[in-house]
Amino acid sequence: MIRYSTAGESHGRGLLMIAEGLPSNIPVSQDFLNNELRRRQMGYGRGGRMKIENDTAEVMSGIRFGKTLGSPVGILLQNRDWENWTETMSAFGSRGKTEKITIPRPGHADLTGSIKYDFDDIRNSIERSSARETAARVAAGALAKSLLSQLDIFVGSFVESIGGIYPDFNFADLLAANSIEENFSAVNMNIQSDGSEVRVLDELQEEKIIRKIKACKKKGDTLGGSFCVAVSGVPSGIGSFVTVNERLDAALSHAIVGINAVKGVEIGEGFQASQNFGSESHDEIILRKKVIRRKTNRSGGIEGGISTGEVIWLRGYMKPIATLMKPITTVDLSTHKELEARRERSDFVAVPACAVIAEAMTAWVIADFILRKFGGDSLAETKRNFSNWKKYLSKRKIR
Repeated sequence: MIRYSTAGESHGRGLLMIAEGLPSNIPVSQDFLNNELRRRQMGYGRGGRMKIENDTAEVMSGIRFGKTLGSPVGILLQNRDWENWTETMSAFGSRGKTEKITIPRPGHADLTGSIKYDFDDIRNSIERSSARETAARVAAGALAKSLLSQLDIFVGSFVESIGGIYPDFNFADLLAANSIEENFSAVNMNIQSDGSEVRVLDELQEEKIIRKIKACKKKGDTLGGSFCVAVSGVPSGIGSFVTVNERLDAALSHAIVGINAVKGVEIGEGFQASQNFGSESHDEIILRKKVIRRKTNRSGGIEGGISTGEVIWLRGYMKPIATLMKPITTVDLSTHKELEARRERSDFVAVPACAVIAEAMTAWVIADFILRKFGGDSLAETKRNFSNWKKYLSKRKIR
């Protein structure tokens, strides 16, 4: 079992990520780590912070000559904006003339965090609840991807919609159909989506979305949307129905909803299935080239909490960002008077970034479940166990 933890505030010195339990000898590339961080910062509609921060992974421990040591991996992401916040975010000393924030933004953790942790300054809630922390999660996901790639398991994503603008064709149907093809790879999905400013797979849809984002900026408003994540190469038998903590679908749902501003998640055609007959919802079991397979992949590659061997795919739904340049009504906690919510530097749209973060979280969960089943103190041991399982499955004629 592997685990990671993060530390750091949005405008503090930086973010720390520590990952424990990874096998030794996993090849890790500095360029790959930094590229994953760069992908999180992409997307039309991001705010001014992206012009300041240029995230670079500083490996503090656990990697030597490009391979993991089996010890905890420590990664530091420095906040370039720290020099402008040294007084405001000082760990010690007195407050001085630093502003005390008492006006919460609806939809953010400003108010709920202040109530829970007994803060009289909302800045304490803002800093840790900020999505800036997700950069450290992407670093963790990059380590998980480095392991998974050694097993020919790949994770990809694309943006399905922003502001209610969908493509002319249903990508859910596309995934359900194409993800049962033996040559399907999530890598190709990323190559295509990363070529779009908003990480969509349709050029006409991209044009419509960018026009809507421009209109949104003029209004001082924000937009949300939906995204899809796919995982190729996962064999059947990963996860369990024995306890809820061992269900693969439950773990993936937990990881995706744990991303800032995500309010919904479905595995496969989960929401649509709730409206269909059972005969329209389940994947028929068939023989293809004398191998037991599924005719479709409406289940998203998971049945009963266990992987089926088909591509795992899921969808997440992100609400619009809470910070508005034309704020809505709130209450000043110091005076208990109604007024407009405060402004805080923010994005207008962050769905493309959210999809990349979801990739990272999905990769971490898959890596965790792979290691739960196959173990291994070293990459070679994990690969042997993984290979033996696949051989076993092939003898049983199950993928």
